[in-house]
Amino acid sequence: MTSPQSRPEPLPLTLLTGFLGAGKTTLLNRLLKDPALAQTVVIVNEFGEVGLDHVLMQGLEDGMILLESGCLCCTIRDDLIVTLEDLLRRRDNGRISPFSRVVIETTGLADPAPILNVLINHPYLAMRFRLDGVVTLVDAVNAMATLDAHEEARKQVVAADRLVLTKSDLVSSFAELAPLRQRLALLNPGVALLGPEAAASSLFGAGLYDLAQRPSEIGQWLARETLPGGGHAHHSHNDHHHSHDHGHHHDHGHHDHAHHDVNRHDASIRAFALTAEVPIQQATVDLFWTLLRSVHGPKLLRLKGLVQVADHPDRPLLLHAVQQILHPPVVLDAWPDADRRSRLVLIVKDIDEAVVQKLWAAFLGQAQGRTGLETATA
Repeated sequence: MTSPQSRPEPLPLTLLTGFLGAGKTTLLNRLLKDPALAQTVVIVNEFGEVGLDHVLMQGLEDGMILLESGCLCCTIRDDLIVTLEDLLRRRDNGRISPFSRVVIETTGLADPAPILNVLINHPYLAMRFRLDGVVTLVDAVNAMATLDAHEEARKQVVAADRLVLTKSDLVSSFAELAPLRQRLALLNPGVALLGPEAAASSLFGAGLYDLAQRPSEIGQWLARETLPGGGHAHHSHNDHHHSHDHGHHHDHGHHDHAHHDVNRHDASIRAFALTAEVPIQQATVDLFWTLLRSVHGPKLLRLKGLVQVADHPDRPLLLHAVQQILHPPVVLDAWPDADRRSRLVLIVKDIDEAVVQKLWAAFLGQAQGRTGLETATA
């Protein structure tokens, strides 16, 4: 059995998803020509769907092709688990070049959650891979209608660590994109919004491990500038369409009519922050998340957090979950800035924020000794 010391470093794995017709084929073809991805395996559903338009160096057996750039391309075999296990076996046996990154392209309106679940909870694959992030392509021309019509499309946006806005050249003006950009920011506060020509380096490296190496980006990731914090009462769910009318957080200006439309379609999804001024036990956070999952389940779309843990208050805990799937937490070496409050950002569907805020306050009160919960769970 492999010892922890000799265990290979987990390989970064990126999920590339997006609406039907959003331009994944165009993006993939550009990425596959990039020498920076020479040691990358790209997993696609079918080569025909991708429409590879460059010279192939050689064909390998079992649906694998080696591209001119050095990328290895393969198709999903029986299922994703089989494909990934087979790739690792070939790599370990020296039958293919030792790739250093994997990109998985999903079809059309696929919900990313089942794939994320495999990567994080499969005992072997979770040891060999680390999730590098979810890149979601958004078609600037058709995205508003697609978001209206498909819940899966909204989930793709919420799950994204990077959003790539494609086909913006077909829109008559930058101002015309403002309602869509605003809508994306409401569905996923703090997400990076990139253009279609974004460099490969800006698309990758969006996971917790990479975030820990670039602590200056954590503030944006937690949407500090766009979500209220500090433990004050926030607007209720029913008041959500009024909560941005006072000139702070977003400059909506003359797009108020668009903002109303956004909320009509997306009113059930909202983001808010929970904060704590004093260090808390990690067990308290674990219990809080477990209770939320047991009560609300599928309504929890995303959690992002930076927690001041009582056992090591100078080394905060970085948390991230997508649709109840909790990534392995990362302990930072130091706080990214002077703000040492714990801060959990939740993106939820059909949950009253006030209920969650009260539950959080009750957990904090219990953890500070009023009911002895901390002793019972430490």
